[in-house]
Formats: sequence, structure tokens, C-alpha cells
Amino acid sequence: MEITNQKIKYFLYARKSSESEDRQIQSIDDQVDRLKKLAADLNLSIKKIYTEAKSAKKPNNRSIFDEMIQQIESGEADGILCWHLNRLTRNPIDSGKLGWLLQQGIIKSIQTIERQYLPDDNVLLFSVETGQANQYILDLSRDTKRGLLKKLNAGWQNGIARLGYINDKENKIIIKDPERFNLVRKMWDLMLTGNYTPPKILDIANREWGFKTRKFKRMGGNPLSRSGIYNIFTSLFYAGVIESKGVQYDGKHERMITLEEYDRVQMLLGRKGKPRPKSRIFAFTGLMRCGECGCLITAEAKNQIICSECKLKFSYENKTKCPKCGTLIEKMKNPTILNYIYYHCTKKRNKNCTQGGVEVKELEKQIDEYLASIQINQKYLDWAINHLRRTHKLEVVTRDEIIKSQQGTYNDMVNKLDKLLELRLKEEITEEEFKEKKTSLIKEKERIQELLKDSDHRQNQWLELSEKTFNFARYARFWFAEGDLQRKRDILSTLGQNLILDGKKLRIQLQEPFSIIQKGLQPVLQKQERLEPAKDAKNGFKNEKSTQNLDGFHALLRR
Repeated sequence: MEITNQKIKYFLYARKSSESEDRQIQSIDDQVDRLKKLAADLNLSIKKIYTEAKSAKKPNNRSIFDEMIQQIESGEADGILCWHLNRLTRNPIDSGKLGWLLQQGIIKSIQTIERQYLPDDNVLLFSVETGQANQYILDLSRDTKRGLLKKLNAGWQNGIARLGYINDKENKIIIKDPERFNLVRKMWDLMLTGNYTPPKILDIANREWGFKTRKFKRMGGNPLSRSGIYNIFTSLFYAGVIESKGVQYDGKHERMITLEEYDRVQMLLGRKGKPRPKSRIFAFTGLMRCGECGCLITAEAKNQIICSECKLKFSYENKTKCPKCGTLIEKMKNPTILNYIYYHCTKKRNKNCTQGGVEVKELEKQIDEYLASIQINQKYLDWAINHLRRTHKLEVVTRDEIIKSQQGTYNDMVNKLDKLLELRLKEEITEEEFKEKKTSLIKEKERIQELLKDSDHRQNQWLELSEKTFNFARYARFWFAEGDLQRKRDILSTLGQNLILDGKKLRIQLQEPFSIIQKGLQPVLQKQERLEPAKDAKNGFKNEKSTQNLDGFHALLRR
């Protein structure tokens, strides 16, 4: 039976939320005005107008929508007039409910600006269009989460910056607040003295400094609150760590305090403090093995305090007072905080492994000793590179002769292939003979071609590798001393292999170029007469031993 619009009683429904999905949708008033005009044009009967500003992403989130559906089920109306289907539903529960009511004829018409949906219509059309609305929300949510996670991994906090920082909207990063950064840092300084409590610092900031929070459109511009001061002193953000949903990320923003200062403040607050990132990076984990059981060497951080009253040193992570004199940690005046990193065996294969741990400072000292054993001075570096460059120039002639010979052999192979083809075309050889000889010639041609490429590549590479190796020997100690964790790790990996930690001593099998430097070049430098041997204008250093070592080094890198 055909249903006419004149017999249908419509509820007009208009919705808009403040979320990004609705930024391009017309306002509720605009929707209502436009739908009223459409109703007049189509001679539709509007019984009631429903409007609400709620998201449709989740079911049972819109009380007005639910009320309208109940009224339709009770027979108060049998049609819905709306801007678009996505105003009615953006989740599969509400989509299924509307689709079922439409199929059963309880809803006789859903009229939008673009078209009308009737019970006799193909259900696939309604399902596809409501499914598109649902998928839009899924895609939007996924893209949003991906964007937020990408920003966190890049080292930038999402949302409003912490007090003392501001959002650089143009570059989408967080920078120092020129008005408040130094004042917030001064709050930390007062707290770190151990002589001020947070409420006292709050009073000083508000009354004496006239501190005010950032002013936003609808909030801010007020004195700092009690909760605000505690939020500052318990946030890892100020120490360069961003926390999000239980995960911690290394921030790219300029940190206000160090992690050690953060730990001290947590101790003064009588807190155990928030845990450091579980994925804390240690420079040398995964590179060394235990000399006793062969397990990998791992690392862990330990924190200790020296009691300001009795001078006892103890771990404070699970304690609130000194175990000797009983002084509460938050009552101590300027206690000394100690932070250690120990490298030790994981003991996964042998729980009874007797190897003890070694403190990172001692481990780095041993690595420095290895670097010192291959260190050369600038004078020797310059002479060595000049010698290798002269050797390279002398080899250019030989290289060209070799390449010329190889090129001649290659051209000969090409000519033989051409002649072979001619013989086959004249039928002077059989098909089997042609295939056999062709295969043999092609293999030989490809072999010569590889030799040509390899000769040229080796000649171009060995001098560059030599220079990099000698520069490493010259500057590695400095790079290691001044470098970050990744730089230290890279240097140790470059220096040697088969790294064994045994009896708190690190054994390194130096890479072959560096072992040559250690065994041959370094003894030369240890004697004054070899540090500054007689020179001549042609050769620089007149030192047969040094030259022999360099020639051996040269032969190694050319292999």
C-alpha cells in the first residue's frame, strides 16, 4: 500500500555536537529552519521538534533521541524529518534500531534534505548509508588516535601545556612560557632546599610574586591553587617525561628540572614517587655477556640517600625514615641523594651465577682505557692519512692497468658471443653446441663484469674507510666522554666484539683495524723518538716500523 506524506505525522530531529565530526554541519537553528521550509514545500505535517547537542558515537548517549524513538513506538508519530541520516545515527546499535522500525512499518518515512527512506525500499540502501556514517566515526577515531600517538612518539604532549609552558599553535609544539617558566622553576628551587612546604611556596608565589595562571577564554588568570602547586611538584613533565595512559615518553620540550631533582622532591613530599619509564634506556645492555654463565648483561638503577642526621647511606625507595636514627625523610635538612646504575648478569641460565655487578662509572672507565690504547695524536693522524693518500695515488696506475686488462677480457667475451651467434645463424654449429658455448661465455662475461665493478668499488672505498678508522682512533675518547647514551653505545659497538664481563672486568676483542693500531701504532707513539722522528720534505715521518704498520693496515682494509 502506498504511503503518502499527508498521512504521516513527523517528528523533526536536529542534532549537532561539539566534536570534530560535526564541525562542518550546520547549526541546530539552521537545520530546523531549513527542514521547516522542506516540510512546507512537501506539505509534511510536523507534530513536534526535537533538538539536542550530543554525540551519536555511542548508543544510549542521547536522551532526546531515545525519547523520540519511544514516542514513535507508542504511535505518537510515524515519520522522522532530519537533515541527514548521520544526524540520527553514527553507531550500529541505533542504526539497527531505526532499520528495524522502518522495515516493520512502525516508521513509515524518514525524510532528509536529499531523499526519502520508506519501508518498501531495498534494506541494503539504508544499511549502506548508515554504515557509512558508522565507518566515518571509526575512521575518525582511528586517525585521531594514530595522530595523537604519533605526536607522543615524536616527543610532544597532546592538549594544553603544563603551567610554565605554552602551546606553539603554529608549529604544534610546546615551548617555555616567557612569563611563568622562571617562576615555576623558582618554586622547584624553594622546594629543593627542604626548608619550604608546598603550602608555604604557594603563599609566597601568590602573595609576594603576584603569580597568576594563564588566561583562557573562559577560565584562568587566577592565583595558583593548592591542587595546582601539588600538580606541579608531582608531574614528571617538568623532568622531560610525558605520561599518557600508563605509558611514558621522552619529551622534546625543554625540561625544567632533572630526574634527580624530581626524585628528591618526591622524597621531601613523603611519596614513593611515580615510577620512572619502564623502558628506560641503558647504554650498554644487550652488548655484553657474563664470563661465567654466558647470559646477557643487563642494567638497573638504584637510588640511595645519606641521612643528614646520622650520615647512614640507605635505599629510600621503600622507606619513609632513616633505619638507624629514625629521622623522617621529609624532615631531613638537605640530605644527599645518590643515583647509581649497575650492570650485572641476568642469571637466566644459572641462578647461582657468582658474578657481581659493576657500577656504570667503573665500566665506562674500563671502556675509556681501551679507547686510550688506540688513541693517536693529531700529528700522527695527519701523517698516517697523508701516507695512505700517497699510497692510493701510486695504486691508481696499477688499478687502471688492471681495469684495462679486465675491460679487454670483457670486450673479448662480447666479441665471442657475437661470433657465436653468427655461426649459429649460418648453421655452422648445432643448437645444442650454441646453447652450451653461449652459457659458458655468458658466465665468464658476468664474472669479468663483477670484477670490473669490484675493482672500482674497492679503490674508491678503502681510503674513505681508512680515514674514518683513524679519525675514530683519534677522537673516540672525546666522543665517548661527551656523548649521550646512544653515542656511547655506538662507540662500544664499533670498538670491538665478544664483549665479556668477568669479575667486574670488561674484556673486549678489538675489531681488527683497531687491534692493528693498538699493537703497532700505539707503541710507536709511546716513545718520544717515535712521536717526533726526523722528517724530510718527501715522506714526513722517517720511521720504517710506522710505515710497515700502515701498509699492513692498508692491506687489511683492501680485503
